[in-house]
Order: sequence, then structure tokens, then C-alpha cells
Amino acid sequence: MSVTEMFADIQLFLSADQDIREDIRKVVQLLEQTAREILTLLQSVHQPTGFKEIPNNCAKAREMFCTVRTHMADLKTKFPAEQYYRFQEHWRFVLQRLAFLAAFVGYLESEALVTREEVVREEGFHLGVEDYLAGVLIMASELSRLAVNSVTAGDYSRPLRISTFINELDSGFRLLNLKNDPLRKRYDGLKYDVKKIEEVVYDLSIRGLSKEPETAAEK
Repeated sequence: MSVTEMFADIQLFLSADQDIREDIRKVVQLLEQTAREILTLLQSVHQPTGFKEIPNNCAKAREMFCTVRTHMADLKTKFPAEQYYRFQEHWRFVLQRLAFLAAFVGYLESEALVTREEVVREEGFHLGVEDYLAGVLIMASELSRLAVNSVTAGDYSRPLRISTFINELDSGFRLLNLKNDPLRKRYDGLKYDVKKIEEVVYDLSIRGLSKEPETAAEK
């Protein structure tokens, strides 16, 4: 094979690779748009009357994840299955955002942490452990904001529950030996989230508002 033929083959490879990446980008743009729509829906929880809409908005969000799964199914057709890791940087960020959204919906519904397997079922796509953890850490930041806005809305018990949950998350992350630099930096942000929520709980405590509502048996 001559040098000219070799470079002609290389150009064919580069052109085919560029076509694959362009097809992937188009689907990722659709995923990013759906993720923004889900986030916009869930942001209502930060409004004074948002708590009343949690069940309804979570149900709507789960319906929107059907669209996510449709786009994910389309995405799978845009690249050879064995080359997942070659192209994953194209969709890694949106996968992390969707993992955050799935985790946030799960928390709003049950105040518990969803598993990676549950997120995978919601997204309909392979999700690496580090991307799942990144999504969980994004959720922690959202919950620290929710703790502050809960007080504004007059819900004084919610920050206490959020504090317990975030502290459990922090304890879990302390068990991990994180080698991924971006993930480790994001974990550093969790420390600030913990501190922010602790300040909210402390403020409620000194104002005498940190007690859980009494049950009928306690009265």
C-alpha cells in the first residue's frame, strides 16, 4: 500500500468517526433538553407552596424519564457497542445530570437514596459508578438549598431530616478512596453542604423551632 493510499484510508476513518460523533451529539442535545425540562419541573419544590406539588411533580418527572429512555435507546444505535468508552465523554455530563434528577425524584418521594441499579432502570442506559456518585453529590447540593428554602416556607422539620440524610451520605463517601479528580473535587463540595445544613439546623435550634411535631401518643 502506498503512502497516498494509507492516508486515504485514514481520511475515511476520520470521516466515519466524525459522522458517529455528530450523530451522538444530536441525541445528547435532546437528552440535555429533556434534563432541563425535568429540572425546571422539580425546581418548584423551592417555592413556598412547592411541597404540596411534590407527588404530582414527581409523577410528571417519571413520565418525562420515558422520553429519556427513548433517546437513550436511540443513542445506543449511534455507535458500536464495544466502543462505549471511546465515545462516553459526549454523554457523561448529561448522564450525571440525569442521575442527579433520578436521585432527587427518589429522595422527594421517599427521602431515601436510590441505588445505581434504580437509576439505570430510570435512564435505560449504562451508568458507571463514578457518574452515579457525581449525580448523588449534585443532589446533595440541591438538598442543602432545599433545607434553607424549607425554613422560608415554614417547614421546620424538613431541614432536620435533610441533615440526617446528608450526614449519612457524608459518612458513606468517607469510606471511599476516591481516585477520580473531578469526583474528589465535587466531594469536597459536600463538606460545605453539610456545614450549610448544620447552620440551618443550629439556627432552628436556638430559635426553638427544631423539635419534630408531637404525635398523638406524645401529647
